[in-house]
Amino acid sequence: MTNGVLPLALSQGDPAGIGPDIALQAWLKRDELALPPFLYIGDPEVLKVRARQLELEIAVEASDAAHVSGVFARALPVLPIPTGVDVLAGKPHVANARGTIAAIETAVALCLAGDVRAVVTNPIAKSVLYEAGFGFPGHTEFLADLAARAKGGSVMPVMMLAGPKLKAVPVTIHIPLKDVPGALTEDLIVDTCRIVAKDLADRFGIASPRLAIAGLNPHAGENGAIGHEDDDIIHPAIRRLRDDGIDGFGPLPADTMFHDDARSRYDVAICMYHDQALIPAKALGFDDSVNVTLGLPLIRTSPDHGTAFGLAGSGFAKETSLVAALRMADRMAQDKDTSH
Repeated sequence: MTNGVLPLALSQGDPAGIGPDIALQAWLKRDELALPPFLYIGDPEVLKVRARQLELEIAVEASDAAHVSGVFARALPVLPIPTGVDVLAGKPHVANARGTIAAIETAVALCLAGDVRAVVTNPIAKSVLYEAGFGFPGHTEFLADLAARAKGGSVMPVMMLAGPKLKAVPVTIHIPLKDVPGALTEDLIVDTCRIVAKDLADRFGIASPRLAIAGLNPHAGENGAIGHEDDDIIHPAIRRLRDDGIDGFGPLPADTMFHDDARSRYDVAICMYHDQALIPAKALGFDDSVNVTLGLPLIRTSPDHGTAFGLAGSGFAKETSLVAALRMADRMAQDKDTSH
């Protein structure tokens, strides 16, 4: 701990990607950027090799959550989880999957035990994990399963992309576009929005969040002329939300929701499918947006980019989004502390 504050846990992600690069670069700028202390969970040898490859003078030191305060100023503290194989920058391999998964599991366990304040996850390569038998669509669903097993009961995770100009939530996430209309239900929209409203109040300090809710079809269905889902599913969900006291409004045509004036009227955009949310979020803040998982009994943030294998070890990877994720996790933990 630094000044009595618990550290953040940072999982390694896929070690062949840019996770090690941006972790090293973020730590190197810890004083300049006034970053909160973090504990890297992963293979220290990968970090050392990558630092040499990037020609960075960085010390790496084994630690645990309780001793980060004595390490962070002089070295990057690492909770060692050896990969067990040689890791080559930019060369993903199924053998790396075990360490990637173990790092996530360890970070979540530390957070649920109260040893760290929040979890920040470096990017994973889902295709590599699938090859190793990983049974979840992605990080979000895996984190929800870990939390549910640890706490008992069910957990509904909600993905939010949060940047300086836009917060956006997709109601349906990693499913084919052709399956979205069948997956979209009134209950799913209502449950998603309830979680968003609660976590924006509890973890972002927005007392009465305004939720702008997108339509599914062009022009929000044009009164049924371009699809019935907006009238039959989304509109009734909004009525229920308003009956709950949640300031949700719509359904709005998605093509007019994201310009400057429109964004000034809401705190978060609720979108009906993955790209409807992530395209504007990344267009408005590619380098400084953060992937946040709402609805969990822990705080989790992540850079909003992928593993970028082509940049690993090149020196061209930017740590900007990771820095934003670390800062957001720190702020969310502070807001959570002051709201209870």
